[in-house]
Amino acid sequence: MGILEKMRLDGKKALVTGGARGIGKNIAIALVEAGAEVAIVDIDMDEARKTSEELAANGAKTMALQTDVTSPEQVDTMIKDIVRAFGKLDIAFCNAGICMNIPASEMTFEQWKKVIDINLTGVFLTAQAAGKQMIKQGKGGSIINTASMSAHIVNTPQPQCSYNASKAGVIQLTKSLAVEWAQQNIRVNSISPGYIGTELTLNSPTLKPLIEQWNAMSPLHRMGRPEELQAIAVYLAGDTSHFTTGADFIIDGAFTCI
Repeated sequence: MGILEKMRLDGKKALVTGGARGIGKNIAIALVEAGAEVAIVDIDMDEARKTSEELAANGAKTMALQTDVTSPEQVDTMIKDIVRAFGKLDIAFCNAGICMNIPASEMTFEQWKKVIDINLTGVFLTAQAAGKQMIKQGKGGSIINTASMSAHIVNTPQPQCSYNASKAGVIQLTKSLAVEWAQQNIRVNSISPGYIGTELTLNSPTLKPLIEQWNAMSPLHRMGRPEELQAIAVYLAGDTSHFTTGADFIIDGAFTCI
């Protein structure tokens, strides 16, 4: 069997939070194309259903679930619904997140807490629930968390201290869970994208004026494309990465190198 065949995900069952659009949607597409059955989890049920139906139209087995990842009860219910439908859970891609560009001197406690709750606590709750299910199954699994190059640098010119702090927390959480669950054969890794040209980013009235500045600072002079994160996600999800855990993969076009 060649390496490409070994990277197939046939028979694997996966979930992607924040899977309705952007990076999450592109990861879901990649997992489906590699053979996995995927639950599209999102706070926006209409978009989650639309993405699920789009993938199903191409022959994939998917399901859509509305979940607030900051709610332990909703996350637990989400895991139970997936296992009930798919029979097991092999892959959890914890991707749901938000960003607020607000100066620290003007940020309210509620704004700070919302970013931390979704970006860090939401990743913990999803990874915890997925990990407990994988431990129960006794056959290991792969948990992949979306961090960011913002965990490694301070972005400019936009002020986003809460986002940067939350993503740095995701990386350390990833390493901690990787060590805790190594003996259960549960691998935990993170992906740190740079500036990615999703539909929301490219059309955001607040971010669009900054794109020219970001591109000028980048060694490649462009933003990344969501599909450029697909290959690393498939690798981490599959069995060929069985010695890869506790790692953070920076996919940023060398932005953090300068």
